[in-house]
Amino acid sequence: MSEEQIFTRRQLQQFDGDTGPILIAYQGLVYDLSDCPKWWTGMHEGMHFPGQDLTTELQDAPHGEEVFSRPCVRLIGRLSDY
Repeated sequence: MSEEQIFTRRQLQQFDGDTGPILIAYQGLVYDLSDCPKWWTGMHEGMHFPGQDLTTELQDAPHGEEVFSRPCVRLIGRLSDY
């Protein structure tokens, strides 16, 4: 996947880590979290599912946007309908 890849919300749902990458979206950008240990179980902290737009859920997290600058997080594209 390249940084220029564009995903619909329906396409994003396919990347839940079951058979491939773990992707999420935030503020219109799509991130690959496959290398992040806290996502390896398929659900982050028992609250957040992969393959979803998590823009509205960050306010409930114990961290801020700085999480997207961690080494295991890769920006790979954007949502087409954001």
